[in-house]
Amino acid sequence: MSILIRLEQLYYEAKGNKWFRYFAILCRITLALGFIPSGIVKIMGERFTALSVNHPLGHYLEALHLTGYYYTFIGILQVMAALLLLIPRTALLGAILYFPVILNICILAYAVRFEGTRITTLMVLANLYLLCWDYARLKYILPFKQSKEDSYTTKKEMLSNKFPFLFFG
Repeated sequence: MSILIRLEQLYYEAKGNKWFRYFAILCRITLALGFIPSGIVKIMGERFTALSVNHPLGHYLEALHLTGYYYTFIGILQVMAALLLLIPRTALLGAILYFPVILNICILAYAVRFEGTRITTLMVLANLYLLCWDYARLKYILPFKQSKEDSYTTKKEMLSNKFPFLFFG
């Protein structure tokens, strides 16, 4: 059995589990709550943080704040991604839009050794979970060889109540 077929089987089993579904909803809400306040601050043109310019991240954010329209654009992008995540029909588009922004924030946090790196790492992982959650919609644009017939997609989705202890552990 091919590894891609096995991964698809695991995907559809997870898709049918109500606990994974609840976790996807939780990820969408918490990621949106992470971007809405920071995006609104940027749209209003205020400084995002009170870090001094002596701190490397404070220096970067001060320079970013002084860019003007670019700073506002990032804020609009953050609010738009957050709102798209909150609407179930547009959640995939929100996750796609959210990913490059949060990845950039995470890499920046590691680069300047900021103490909030764990939070941004968790945000990147939650966003990756959401992208994997919508694998069935994304697989047609991924560079994997697609078979003429989906081997596992024809099976009916049944909602499972089994709690995934291994995943949440």
